Amino acid sequence: MKQDLLKGLTEEQIAKVQACKSQEELLALAKKEGIQLTDEQLEAVNGGMCSTKKCPKCGASDYRKETRYVGVGGAAEIVIYICNKCGNKWN
Repeated sequence: MKQDLLKGLTEEQIAKVQACKSQEELLALAKKEGIQLTDEQLEAVNGGMCSTKKCPKCGASDYRKETRYVGVGGAAEIVIYICNKCGNKWN
């Protein structure tokens, strides 16, 4: 799993990922560093127990996903979820 996360990361970020000793540490690092994980990566990190995403504002599970590429040459991916019920945006 960690090898999938290394694609597109800086050398410093790679070192931090490799130092993680648990799934919790890896998820916390990804959040702190702004590393977006794909649904497949999240499922793998969570041991196949990835739950369905829900809007943190209203709790609805009806949402759409937008992917934006930023940085030099679009090297970083930002995923934004938009609730179809209340319009809340989160990532």
